[in-house]
Amino acid sequence: MSPVTAVLFDADGVIQRPTADWWGHLTSLVPSGGPEFVADLMAAELPALVGKVDFRDALADVLRRWNSPASVEEALEPWTWFAAEPEVVELIQSLRAAGIGCHLATNQQGYRRAIMQDERGYGAWFDATFYSCDVGLAKPDPAYFRAILSAIDLPASSVLFIDDNEANVAGAASVGLQVEYYDLAAGVPALGALLRRYDLPIPG
Repeated sequence: MSPVTAVLFDADGVIQRPTADWWGHLTSLVPSGGPEFVADLMAAELPALVGKVDFRDALADVLRRWNSPASVEEALEPWTWFAAEPEVVELIQSLRAAGIGCHLATNQQGYRRAIMQDERGYGAWFDATFYSCDVGLAKPDPAYFRAILSAIDLPASSVLFIDDNEANVAGAASVGLQVEYYDLAAGVPALGALLRRYDLPIPG
């Protein structure tokens, strides 16, 4: 196993977690068919994740199709209901201080990207950020990971990718990255232990 010189971190489920019941809120926006409505919303978000459409417009279309009385702003609220885990951010900074490249590798549409990058300052936590809406590709597409490897100019074998989605982990593995499945629900100590297995400089 090659030494790891850079780590790619997923956002949702690895760095950040929901702060409110987003599912309950979204299902309340239509009188009936709540789960189907949410599934429609998630499907409408997919083109926005690769920057092909404006998520606000896609969301407005779904609300119209379902005759929802909710405004676009009300429907957008759940995409703001998240918070980064401070201890994970600290781990990332300790890696960077030791010379390990740390990069954000996340599927996000432009609306949420602006919140994370511009409003909440995620860019300052990483050497580089790779939002799918900027890259024009999304996980688990192997091309997404190839684009990142090209940008950071490192061989895949020296890069560790961490995600809470098995399909994304498989996509990264397919192009030769070292990969680990991790869910923030397992606790930050579990993430520290995972990183130490790769001889990364994490305090014990």
